[in-house]
Amino acid sequence: MNRKLELASGAVLASLMLGVGAASAEEIRLMCSSDGNECEAAMEIIQRFEADNPGVKVVMDKVPYKAILENLPVQLAAGTGPDIAKVTDLGGLNEYYLDLAPYVDRDYWETSFGDTLNWYRSGPDDDGIYGMHSQLTITGPYINKTLFEQAGVEIPAADADWDTWAEAARQVAEATQTPFPMAMDRSGHRIAGPAISYGAKLFNENGDPILVDDAFTEYVNKFVGWHNDGTMARDVWGASGGTSYQDAAQEFINGELVYYFSGSWQVQRMDSSIGDAFDWEVVGSPCGAAGCSGMPGGAGFVGFKDTKHPETVAKLIDYLAQEDNYTELTAKSLNIPAHSGVAAKGVTYIDASQKANDALNAWGAQVAKILPVAFKYQGYKNNRAMFNITLSRVSQAIVGELSVEDAMDRAKEDLATALAEAGK
Repeated sequence: MNRKLELASGAVLASLMLGVGAASAEEIRLMCSSDGNECEAAMEIIQRFEADNPGVKVVMDKVPYKAILENLPVQLAAGTGPDIAKVTDLGGLNEYYLDLAPYVDRDYWETSFGDTLNWYRSGPDDDGIYGMHSQLTITGPYINKTLFEQAGVEIPAADADWDTWAEAARQVAEATQTPFPMAMDRSGHRIAGPAISYGAKLFNENGDPILVDDAFTEYVNKFVGWHNDGTMARDVWGASGGTSYQDAAQEFINGELVYYFSGSWQVQRMDSSIGDAFDWEVVGSPCGAAGCSGMPGGAGFVGFKDTKHPETVAKLIDYLAQEDNYTELTAKSLNIPAHSGVAAKGVTYIDASQKANDALNAWGAQVAKILPVAFKYQGYKNNRAMFNITLSRVSQAIVGELSVEDAMDRAKEDLATALAEAGK
């Protein structure tokens, strides 16, 4: 063969081979947000998946939680979303989910993830497998134990109610000149647990959502009152409009807050950010007439039906769901496991301080106190609309735009509109 022709042929062949390789490569985009290191811990496992699956490249886009709540739904509606995301609006985004069932071992998933699978489904007639619940959470409070000790105020008992905790937090703040006695994340999900503890039913006897009843209104009245008298840090709920999320973690970390109602996902952040600055502790949710309930929840990895690589997406999520990998993810990210096999065996948390281990055990002990309606609310597909209605209307009552009575009336109207728009 002519040398020039040989070189040219070789170049063409190389070009063709390169084109084939490029065409066969699969890029999977994963949108992830976390309060700790869950995204990074997941990526360590994903890198092993990539090594086992040549040609697959997973690109993780780590984003603020606000982007998951607000930007992701817009992207999905426009058909420009990622292949996979870690989501918290579990049932609310169901219409976009890829059903993993054709690609995974159904028995393994049903046995391992049980009831959390329902949280991702569209309703009781849906038996699809859509999400791997990676982060089981429960809402509840943290206290600055050092401030209680400095103030000489006794920490309330496990069955103490909200009024008892509010009085104790005020006493500690006054004695120690701490700026804020109490704060709660600005979230419709966060305020749900206390309302349920007060007896809020959220659904009628037919199972239809009602959101507002006398017990719900009773707690909102207290909550608004605490903002007006300085018990609650006003800017957390009062400085933002609409449905924007806001936490008070930094105020707690800075030692400016006595009592912080948030949730189990904050353990790693507290452990790493507070260090030895002060002693902090997880305490049980305050009690009401119906119980002492937090809200269950968390986040999980889902695939989306618009992906060009459904089999690979399902294979990757299934890889994360395997018991050894799930155990590693849970141990490194300091989460409460939603995988029954992992929970039964227990988790040795990696690089966690004794304080973090104690906190995680304390959170685990609270799971049994969660009232049934809280599980139902978390699994309801239109709960995001209900959370957002609560958030916006309660905020208006806090800043004085509406009375509590008017805010609750508006919330009922909002719910009727939202359900009509959802066709339910």
